Amino acid sequence: MPKDDSKQGRMPAPRRVVVFGFDVAEISQIRRIRAMTALGHQVHSFTMRRDNMNQGFEPEWPNTHLFDTENENLPKRVAVVLKSIVKMAGHRAKVKEADAIFARNLDMLAIAWAARFMAGAHKTPLVYECLDINGALCRSGKKGDLMRAAERFLLRRVQMLVVSSPGFLREFFEPTQGYTGPTALWENKLAAGSTLPDRPKTRAPIAHGRPLRIGWVGTIRCTESLEILTGIAATLPDQVEIVIHGIVHRHAIDGFDEQVAAHHNITYSGGYAYPDDLARIYQDCDVVWAQDLWQRGNNSDWLLPNRIYEASWAGCPSIAVAQTETGRRIDDDGLGWTIAEPTAAALSDLIAQVMPEQVTVKGQALLDRPDTDFVQSYGEIQDVIDAVCPQKEPVS
Repeated sequence: MPKDDSKQGRMPAPRRVVVFGFDVAEISQIRRIRAMTALGHQVHSFTMRRDNMNQGFEPEWPNTHLFDTENENLPKRVAVVLKSIVKMAGHRAKVKEADAIFARNLDMLAIAWAARFMAGAHKTPLVYECLDINGALCRSGKKGDLMRAAERFLLRRVQMLVVSSPGFLREFFEPTQGYTGPTALWENKLAAGSTLPDRPKTRAPIAHGRPLRIGWVGTIRCTESLEILTGIAATLPDQVEIVIHGIVHRHAIDGFDEQVAAHHNITYSGGYAYPDDLARIYQDCDVVWAQDLWQRGNNSDWLLPNRIYEASWAGCPSIAVAQTETGRRIDDDGLGWTIAEPTAAALSDLIAQVMPEQVTVKGQALLDRPDTDFVQSYGEIQDVIDAVCPQKEPVS
């Protein structure tokens, strides 16, 4: 049981929570469910499974597998959503007994709403947790119109919208979808209740003459980021090293291995254990490339990636593009530096201006900040559950 951090000075009353998730093995979902369980809530999940990450994972909480699905395969995803709705007819009792239902992404929200309808659980609060704005929602044309209309229909039937970035509300949900209901912010911080490795206390100076080590850590899916990093590796072969850690979405990046192999100063180290390896990985980087450019003009400009919190917790400054939500947060919060445009030339100019001593000082300033700046609290999760659930007497 976590430390009591409720506003009333009491442990929260346990709730029965049903979670609909797009991939049972997705790490942020695992962290969220574990935090809910640690708070004493009884969690049952209904989940898909994808084949691009954490394939051997089996949940330690009760879980019902719906179907396998794929990234970016919209026709298959639509078919899987429809089949899942049919399958949920056999699980009406579990949905009906829930105190709250959480749905992570639009596909799962559609299934969750249909399951709640079939169960006759109309008064059970439904929470839509949006981690990304799907690219299909931002397209022009009839398909985009249909997707936005479907989401608006569902938004009118949720009791809370939880987003990971205020940019999603400001740039999409309020102006485009006209959403005016209750909201909450769960940033992509290190997870509440994670057993973190020891946080570094000091930042070692960069040895004289050593190349600057730029990390790219996390979900590796952005072709433009790879182009920028390979570009600077080619332009400054003796002045920078690029180290890449994480799971590569090869459906999104063609020729990843060949591009990396073409540069002696780029190293790909594969996946890593989360959160066990975070301190080691980020301490081995001087700075981290934090910008997502995968969906420029919409989602990538609006999101706040988890790597800015992980890197800052470990004392590693971040680099991103100005005039994006990530870049604004880095500038406003002193997390690192920004470049005016996403090009290897702009990144090269920044590296020429930033002295190794500045990198060390910035990193140490991050380490001197409290953990709570970068680690989510149990209270943030509990506040949402309390906001949507009817009051219950706490357990004695």
